[in-house]
Amino acid sequence: MLAEERHGAILRELSRKGSVKVADLAAGLGVSAVTIRHDVRELAGRGLLVRVHGGAVSVSDAPPRERAREGEEPAAGEQDRERARPEPYVLGMLVPQTAYYFPAVIRGAQEAARELGVRITLAVSRYDLEEDRRQVAQLRASGVDGLLLTPSDNPTLSPATEQWVNQLDLPVVLVERQAGWSIPKAEQVVTDHAYGAYLATCHLAGLGHQQVALFACESRTTPWIRQGHEVAQRSLGLREGPVRMFPRAAPGEQTAMDEHVDDLLGVIRDEGVRAALVHNDMDALSLVRQLRSRGVSIPEDLAIVTYDDEVAALADIPLTAVSPPKEEVGAAAVRMLVDRLNDPDRPLRAQLLRPRLRIRASCGASLG
Repeated sequence: MLAEERHGAILRELSRKGSVKVADLAAGLGVSAVTIRHDVRELAGRGLLVRVHGGAVSVSDAPPRERAREGEEPAAGEQDRERARPEPYVLGMLVPQTAYYFPAVIRGAQEAARELGVRITLAVSRYDLEEDRRQVAQLRASGVDGLLLTPSDNPTLSPATEQWVNQLDLPVVLVERQAGWSIPKAEQVVTDHAYGAYLATCHLAGLGHQQVALFACESRTTPWIRQGHEVAQRSLGLREGPVRMFPRAAPGEQTAMDEHVDDLLGVIRDEGVRAALVHNDMDALSLVRQLRSRGVSIPEDLAIVTYDDEVAALADIPLTAVSPPKEEVGAAAVRMLVDRLNDPDRPLRAQLLRPRLRIRASCGASLG
């Protein structure tokens, strides 16, 4: 159907019923919910209906907004403008946790949402794909207009996640997750974690280290960190540094590196390593404490750069850290999704934001 044909059908249905739901219109007209939402918003902008959460009502059935603070009714002539004012977009936001890393992403998203006059509904999946599905199904049922989506796994590394994202019928912006070419409809805003690891390794090399180890707990980020570390070693002609990857500790258990301290001491003392990139902050704090208790001096015996910059500055020896632009990621994702809702035909975008390096005492650099 052409847009004008859909608009006519929507208005006829609205005249007949007084209110309509986006899901019902999409099913009845055989088009996507995204298309109907855009049609409803356009008609609301022309004053022909009033957009409400999950659908629309006729202008005559929508009461004027009360001016409670002034204690007055809208003046004659203003009532129609009040009635026709569209409801703000509601964005569903799914994150895997709210205890580490993602609070800053959420803050950035909330600030951008306030600036743009839209609303965010938050859901948490706890790193479980089935919970991803359940939470997003609830967000969709509540009538959100689009999704800010951080699935438990990276779609590029998880076929099941890729298939699920491809099946979603709402505009999707992936947040800190990468979409491959096989996910044609999803946009993305991600931190360039490979560049962050490259930046850290180059910094340590610039301090005179010819070998940089990588100590990391397995996560959705570590493949990119490992890639950046490898690229920096090759491009700078460094000796290949030892790499130790550890399984992530379960909630409430000791950090994953604690039980491997003897192995790390061997790397430092037997292999002559004097510099390391450590992922993540929580494990780095524990590692530094354990190494110092075994007589390793930081940064004299081992210069350390950590990754994430969540709690790095709070260590006894403040840790130099790669600092991803978490708030900027959240804000950029909201702006990208709102742009998509306003203009469904705009070119798809993928935005890559680079982290910064925060120099502190643990790397041995002059703080000048």
